[in-house]
This record gives sequence, structure tokens and C-alpha cells, in this order.
Amino acid sequence: MYRKISRKSPPPSALPTRIAATLFSLLAKYVPETKKQKKDRLIKAAAAEVKNLPKDEATKPYFIKHGLNHITNLVESKRAKLVVIAHDVEPIELVVWLPTLCRKMNVPFCIVKSKARLGQLVHKKKTSCIALTDVRKADEPALKQVQDVCNQLFAVFDRKPGGNKLSATTAARVAYIKKLNAERTAALRA
Repeated sequence: MYRKISRKSPPPSALPTRIAATLFSLLAKYVPETKKQKKDRLIKAAAAEVKNLPKDEATKPYFIKHGLNHITNLVESKRAKLVVIAHDVEPIELVVWLPTLCRKMNVPFCIVKSKARLGQLVHKKKTSCIALTDVRKADEPALKQVQDVCNQLFAVFDRKPGGNKLSATTAARVAYIKKLNAERTAALRA
């Protein structure tokens, strides 16, 4: 007999409880509307359009975006302001590349403890990741605070191997190239 070996990776470090509470209170303000709420909003907008009233841009709905493909498109187009990833996604390969993409596109991201908790925010059982694209003016300081904490906590991922020190050969080559460039610019000015 053989034992089945689990391929699960150890859970990554998630947000501290205090910051997670701040994050989820912020996200709770941007819960997507239900089908009934959307229908009512669209009926009101249609009625206003029939009466030739100006469109009310101040009531633009701000919502959490969810779904892996949608989040990927938002990050690639740099429209996401904050990406929240669940740590217990199975298989992990679904989201393991998302932090790298976020870093490449300079989008803040964080890892939280439950995909079910994220799912509750978007009226689903569970979801692997969510994103904020726009927030109201009143919530910008809270978003900025969460973004700063996420950037600090997950900056560990930005480390490069080798301590960013050049080898002796590479350092000599860089110095030689700088010397050549300096001589060329001096010759061009003369």
C-alpha cells in the first residue's frame, strides 16, 4: 500500500487580523447589487431617460469585481486598485501566478484567509479573488491605508536572489562600459 502525498503548499502569510477587518469593512461597502436592486436601478434610469431628465453621474454604482478572468483583465489593463486573493484556492495553480502579474503591473495585492469569506461579499459560495477598481472619495484614505500595508507585507516577494551584488567580473565590465561611454560623450562634445 502507498500513502497519497498531498500537493498542497503551506498557506502563505495572510493579512493581520486588524488590517483584514479594515479591508473587509471597506469591501462590504462595495458589495455588488442583487438582481432585484439592479432591475430597480435600471427601471429608474429608463424612467428618467423617458422624461428627458439629465443622467445622474453621481449615483454611479461602485462594485467589487470578481472572477479570475475578469480580475486578470483588470490587472493587465491597470484598472484594478487592489486585488484580494484567497489563500485556500484548490488547485493553487489557478492563482499562483496572480501575485507576479500584480507586481509586474504595479497593482497592490493581498492574501486573505478564506475563499468563502470572499464569496460572501459577491453573493456566491466562494470565489478565488476579487478586486476594487473605483472607490468613493470618502473611502480613498482607507483604501490608501490598506494598499500601503499590502505593499509592505508582500514586499518580501520583490526580493531578488544574490542580494543585488555584482560579481567582480560584471562590476569590471560595467566600469569599462561607463568609461567608454564617458570617452565617447567627451569626443562628441569636442
